[in-house]
Amino acid sequence: MSSGITRWLDAPRIADPVDRRNAPMLQAVLGLLAILPPLLWLYRGIGTDLPWKPGETASLVTSLVISALALWSLLLIRKGRFQWAVRQMLAVVAAMMLVSYSMAGLMSHTFEQPIQVMWLLVAGMMIGRRALWGMYAVLVLAMVLGAHTDANRTGEPLGEALADVGVRTVMFLLITFVVDRTSAALRGSLSEATRQAASLADANKALSEEIAARERAQAQLLHAQRVEAVGRMASGVAHDFNHLLTLMLGYVDRGRHAESPQELDAVLSGIDMAVRRATAITHKLLRFARDDVQQLERFDASDTVREIVPMLRQTLGPRVSLVLDVTERPCPIVFDRAQFALMLLNLTANAAQAMPEGGRFQLRVSRSATDDDVSIEVSDSGHGIPADVLKHIFDPFFTTRPAGQGTGLGLAVVAGLVADSQGTIAVDSRPGKGATFVIRLPTSKEEQQKNGRAA
Repeated sequence: MSSGITRWLDAPRIADPVDRRNAPMLQAVLGLLAILPPLLWLYRGIGTDLPWKPGETASLVTSLVISALALWSLLLIRKGRFQWAVRQMLAVVAAMMLVSYSMAGLMSHTFEQPIQVMWLLVAGMMIGRRALWGMYAVLVLAMVLGAHTDANRTGEPLGEALADVGVRTVMFLLITFVVDRTSAALRGSLSEATRQAASLADANKALSEEIAARERAQAQLLHAQRVEAVGRMASGVAHDFNHLLTLMLGYVDRGRHAESPQELDAVLSGIDMAVRRATAITHKLLRFARDDVQQLERFDASDTVREIVPMLRQTLGPRVSLVLDVTERPCPIVFDRAQFALMLLNLTANAAQAMPEGGRFQLRVSRSATDDDVSIEVSDSGHGIPADVLKHIFDPFFTTRPAGQGTGLGLAVVAGLVADSQGTIAVDSRPGKGATFVIRLPTSKEEQQKNGRAA
């Protein structure tokens, strides 16, 4: 029941946020003003034995008009016209209060004065300080006019009536002061909340821009690392091309001295094979360096590891020995082939930097006992990783290297690529004992389904 009333009071679509917050309370006040005065006058006429005073008829009419106006203002608020309804209500109430007090006198409004406190609340909370003190001034003036009317009607000294007005004026002054301070505090809190909301919005916007900038930087770093890897493998590629060119020149020399069509055909076949090999190397190099979007494909992780061994050797340098332990079983995964190579090159480069004086680097590829994933284990005999650094190594932009010697994104990129493929990565390291990274990538769905049928 209460939740339904609350939803009904929140219904008006008022643009101003302060008015929208005040609307439920004002609607409740207006509802009470539309109901309570008629009930009070009904109790005055039926529930008490007090004689009906001459001016009370005018007060009754005024009170009922105000109740009707409260109902009308409530309907305006329901239509979203909040400020217009409040100001109209207060203006009419102020005018009728002056007229009613001047006609009926001060004592005739004794029953209404508790309700008139509501107008002070409405003026102060819904409009502002000027409206609050303006309504207080109108109320004091109305009581003075009422006292003058009572004195003329009863023949009592005006001073006694004004003394009563003074007591009531002080009472309403205290109420007005409390409303003024309370509304000022609420307005201050609202202004502070608004400023904080604006500050949070600015901070959120700045954070979003920073995240977007870091994502762009990470994407650019991926491309830069590919280009860097291409630079590392350039000498190896040149060596391969030198072998192929030497082979081609040998075939050309044989072709010049060929004495039969069969011998010439064999020479051309050899040249064709050498050209195809050179073309494959070129395509692989271009694909690795090209800044393409991720291209997932199904391939054998073991075969790809064997293919990039020359690049791994070139990355490690002559002081580090490479130990390769690759299973002969197929290890089908779904990954971007170029990024898979980049991931292994990142780990290899990281290991090489941990062994500046040389050492041993081992790369092991195997399948789990359940055949659900492929395990890639990379270990080195370097200086190891301290415990306080170990828990941050996958954080973006975290690095222990001097300025200009690392971006702190190499291992973060590896962790991101593994996570994108629904895999896991773990590291085990102690100072002076080297480091071991273990990556587990799920096998392709086709392979898992085949194993499921076999089981």
